[in-house]
Amino acid sequence: MPRSVEDHVMFTAKHGNWKVADKLIDVEDEKIARFLARVGNTVNSKIPEYLTDVMNVAGIMSLAEGIDGDLTKVIVSLKSPGISRKLGALIFEEDKKLKKLLVDAARALLVRLTLSRFVPVDYPDGLLKEVRVVFPFPDDHVNFTAKHGSWIVVKRLIIDDSTPKVDVARLLASINETVTLKLPAYAGIDVNGIEEWFGPRKKVKKSEIPSIVERYLNFQPSEFAPGFEEHARVYALRIALERIGLSLDVPAKSLEKYLEKKP
Repeated sequence: MPRSVEDHVMFTAKHGNWKVADKLIDVEDEKIARFLARVGNTVNSKIPEYLTDVMNVAGIMSLAEGIDGDLTKVIVSLKSPGISRKLGALIFEEDKKLKKLLVDAARALLVRLTLSRFVPVDYPDGLLKEVRVVFPFPDDHVNFTAKHGSWIVVKRLIIDDSTPKVDVARLLASINETVTLKLPAYAGIDVNGIEEWFGPRKKVKKSEIPSIVERYLNFQPSEFAPGFEEHARVYALRIALERIGLSLDVPAKSLEKYLEKKP
């Protein structure tokens, strides 16, 4: 990105009926954090429809609706081998190594869909829905750029008839990973404090899951992010799940490896 480019954060998408374009140029930390939150919410809302060529997303949604109980029971169910088998049956891939990569993505999608019925999984800032600036490209695309101080990022995919839908999902997941990394810094979320709240990273036994869920339920976000409490609560959920061996976010790397290895 040329140095003459002004500081900004921008997200645009143009594909089929999906048209959104917004740009933040008033780059105060709080405004950047809230814009990133809307970007994260937006890309997470669209990822499922771009996975429909490689997995039965409707089946995963149905599976999510069938997982019930208190939060501990739900998370134990999401971690169970039985769920892995059910997800495997919903993947449109016979090659075992490729299927495993897609199961990883499907499980993360299932986690987000399931837990959205019980706890906040999205930020409270809503979605980007409007075309508020001129599209930077006439072609179909997804585009995320940011420049602020030493932070420079360009994540872009020009979409044509040969572009696999899963490649769009990969880019959206990658954008979400950037949001997950950068939002806490701009929101003033005490990431280290939240990590310490959940204790050292180690392999968690099934018997230890209830204590981690209890730590999440007792989490007081105002102590870790004044003014961004609900954002900190989502971050805490992400850390709690990571401790247990689950992901709240569809992993871009799994989709990237799938695309690389798929004949």
